[in-house]
Order: sequence, then C-alpha cells, then structure tokens
Amino acid sequence: MNTNEKLVRLSNNLENGHVKVLIMGLGSVGNYLLSYLIQTGDPQLEIIVAGRNEAKMQSDVNIALVAALIRQQAKSRVRVVGGVDLEDPASIAACLEECDPDIIVNTSRVYAGLKYGSISWANVRAYGIWTPLSIRYIRNIMQGYDQAGCGAIVINTSYSDGTIPWLKSAGQAYPDFGSGNLNHLIPRIRLAAADMLGVDDYWNVGVDLATAHFHDVVISKEGQAEGVEQLLRVSYNGDVCDLNQEELLSKCAIAMPTDQKRNMMNASSNFDIIQSLFAALRQKKAEKFFSPGAFGEIGGYPIIVDGSGESPVARIDESCFDLESMRAKNRASLALDGVEDITDGALVYTDALIEKAQAAFGVTLPKRVAFDEIDDTAAFIIESIIEPALARR
Repeated sequence: MNTNEKLVRLSNNLENGHVKVLIMGLGSVGNYLLSYLIQTGDPQLEIIVAGRNEAKMQSDVNIALVAALIRQQAKSRVRVVGGVDLEDPASIAACLEECDPDIIVNTSRVYAGLKYGSISWANVRAYGIWTPLSIRYIRNIMQGYDQAGCGAIVINTSYSDGTIPWLKSAGQAYPDFGSGNLNHLIPRIRLAAADMLGVDDYWNVGVDLATAHFHDVVISKEGQAEGVEQLLRVSYNGDVCDLNQEELLSKCAIAMPTDQKRNMMNASSNFDIIQSLFAALRQKKAEKFFSPGAFGEIGGYPIIVDGSGESPVARIDESCFDLESMRAKNRASLALDGVEDITDGALVYTDALIEKAQAAFGVTLPKRVAFDEIDDTAAFIIESIIEPALARR
C-alpha cells in the first residue's frame, strides 16, 4: 500500500468518526506528543501508546490525561499497550494487529536519554555517524508492520534524512514521512525574516526550503551554512522577499536549552504532520509541511497533502524548486553530515568522516554498512564511541 492509498484509508476512517494514532515509545518526545494530541480535544481521536513497560507508560498517561482534564481539554480516548518489545518485530506485529492504527509515530531511541550530537558535533561535526543506531528500531517497526499487513501512515522521528532512504534502498517497508531538524529550522528562519522585515506578525512569513540534516543543524547552531547557498525562498503575505541569505541565516542561531526540553520541537514536528494530514482530509484542502526522508528520498523536502480532489494525494512540492535541484542539494548536505551515499541496501560513510572518527575516537568505521550489518555496527558504535565518551564525562 503506497502513501496515497494509506491517505484514502485515513480519510475514510475520519469520515466514519474514529481515527487512531499509535505512539511507539513513550520517552520525552512521546510524552510531549501525547500531551499535544490530548490538547486538541478531538473526540474522534484515539491515542494509543505502546512499549515494553506498561506501568511506567500508564503513569505517564495518567498525569497527561488528568492535567488535560484540569484544563478541560481531554476529549480523546487514551490507552496503553504494554509488553511490546521494539527489539522483536513479531512483538510489534502483534501490537499492530491488535490496535489497527491509522497513523504510527516512532519516537523511540535505542540509546535513550542521550543526544548523540553532544558527542559527535564537537568532535567530527557530523551526525551521520549514528545512522546504524538510528535505524534499528524503525527497521524493526517496519518489519513488524509488514508482518501485520498494516496500512497505517508511518512517521519516523530519528534521523529520517538517512534512515528512511536506507530502508527503501534495501527493499524494506519504510515510513511515509520523517520529522526532525528541518521542521525546527523553518520557524527560526521565519522569526529571523520577520526581524529583517521589521514586522511583528511572523506567522504571515512563508518559508520554502529543501536541505538535509547537516545544514539544519549548522544553521541552527551557528547561523551559517558552511559557504553553501541554500535552496531557500522567503515570502510575506504571499509576496516573495529579497533578503540577504547570509544575514538571514546568521539570525537563526537562537539560544535553546540542550536538555530534554528540546524534545518539545521533535514532538511538535510530529504533531504538525498529523494535524496537517487531518486538516487536509477533513477540510478537503491542500496543506503544506516539511519532512526529512519523505517517500524514501534522501534529505528534507516541502510536502503537499491535498485532500481537495476525488482522492487525497501527497507529493513533494515543486512550486519553488525543481525536484532534481532539491535532490542534489540534499545529497550534498548529507555528505557533509558524513553520509556519502545510500545505495544497494548499504550506507556509505564519507572518507572525511572515517578520518575524523579515527582521529577523535580512535576507531575505524567501515566504508560501507550493509543492511544485514546494522546490528553489529550499532553495537560497535555504542561500545567503541558512546560508552567511552560517557565514561569520560
């Protein structure tokens, strides 16, 4: 079932008055997302949280639900499914068969509670090194998804610029959309553009952008694009603005906390995609959002979901930039993040990343990581890079 067929299924269920969103993994991102979904007060919505520790998840659900009731916002049904082992596709398949969700959001992480970038950015200025770790749980989820014959739309949270294309390249089932850093950069640009334009209604500033994880991060952290011109267009009330890109990006380095409060943005990225889908299908109109890894493409793209026609459709928005230009920019950005290519089911690291990892961590990364080498490579990264780095703190 392709994405457009899944949209038809979702649209039918919305019309029938009951739609189910399943959150896989109720850590910090999952808890924020749970709260945001409850706050919509949507009586058609059933929110399901699934993971191994039922007691902990139920406790988290209880506080979110009671808090929403105090605010008189809770109208959605919420339930917990415990005993789901994200290391075991069969366990995931059993959960999906029982729940029959319309949307699945993967918010899980193999190494919970750690921002991988706190290790890699200062040492190798690249996040692609963690891709074998980032793909493990979404790979298992998609294998369980296949086993269950599931027809839900899947949104992935962890390094979707690379993990979703890797699954597609290996001939595996893969998520429809990703959420993450691209979604975080767009609002920064909007705020910066409003400042340059001297306007207070920053919500009327439009931003179109196609770029991958490296530039999402370096622009947000440092306010510069490493000398690479971005595919970026800014408008105000529909009129295109001629703004100096270098100055604009320099204003995007907005101070943010580095603890788990940052996960408000990850959760909001997922929330935005879900709400865009709902709005497009319920109101029979076109909605736009930004997504890394959408349709298995490398990097991040503007996406249109259009519910105005006979059948809903989702597509990459080419109204500002042509697809091949966006693909080229995204590949170049991901290469700066340490990923040279994703091809024939393998992740290919750049020589530059391999050299930097050797110098910074004293380890030799493989040039290619085949799909069946994911677990071994992820274990190597944990044992040789993450655990020694944490021990030194």
